[in-house]
Amino acid sequence: MADAREKPEPSTSPRAIIGAELRHARERKGLSQEALGELVFVSGSYIGQMEAGTRRIRPQIAVQLDEVLGTDGFFERNCTAANKSKYPDHFAEAAEAEAEATTIKQFEPHLIPGLLQTPAYARELFRAYQPTAPDEVIDELVGARLARGRLLDDPTKPLLWVVLGEAVLRHKVGGPAVMAEALRHVVSLAHRRRVVVQVVPFSAGAHSSMGGPLKLMTFEDAPPLAYLQGHGSGRLEDDPATVARHSLTYDLLSATALPPRESLALIESAMEDYAHEDERS
Repeated sequence: MADAREKPEPSTSPRAIIGAELRHARERKGLSQEALGELVFVSGSYIGQMEAGTRRIRPQIAVQLDEVLGTDGFFERNCTAANKSKYPDHFAEAAEAEAEATTIKQFEPHLIPGLLQTPAYARELFRAYQPTAPDEVIDELVGARLARGRLLDDPTKPLLWVVLGEAVLRHKVGGPAVMAEALRHVVSLAHRRRVVVQVVPFSAGAHSSMGGPLKLMTFEDAPPLAYLQGHGSGRLEDDPATVARHSLTYDLLSATALPPRESLALIESAMEDYAHEDERS
């Protein structure tokens, strides 16, 4: 039976195969990840991520790898096909890394994270982002987002820990019915022990991640990553010191948030309020 997440086995996915070739070519040259990184102007951590298949080999880096490793254009020829993605360019690498992560820690100040969204909630967001887009475009975007959520079909991996700003609960995306369903889904996942959820209440005041969303990912055999997202933009950070700094930010944020049990009670209260409002409408 096929895996419910429809995720290729690491040994057979195109990116993993190319990553394995990169590792073999590097080792044939007697280079460490750090040494190769210096020659192609990226970090050793970045080389490790490419070898593990959690980061794409970009065209300009592929050309440099072929020159340094003497691989006769192999990486330049193959990186384009391996880099095809159904996600926007600024998010593609993060989504693909997410699918390989063993742990994901995420802070969202304004909206329910994509992995936890319901179809109706996601549709409202995409319609707000692209108000003139045809229905088929919105359907495709919603489908891609729901496909990401299938990561949670696995009962144990990845470990998902989410911190939400209280604004997530109060901002009425799509009306009371949509919000009641969306929060009910989050509550259900928490009760199934599939996600740890905390809420930073308005009363907490200033906190360590006032600058915006944050996502941290760890992997079995590749260095950790931090993903920072803005409006229509995003970047992955692999520098160990930078990732460590963002990890501290998340730890401080979690310490500021309500404990999981109190957080769940707050989410359930908001859910019930929306459900009653929907019944009255």
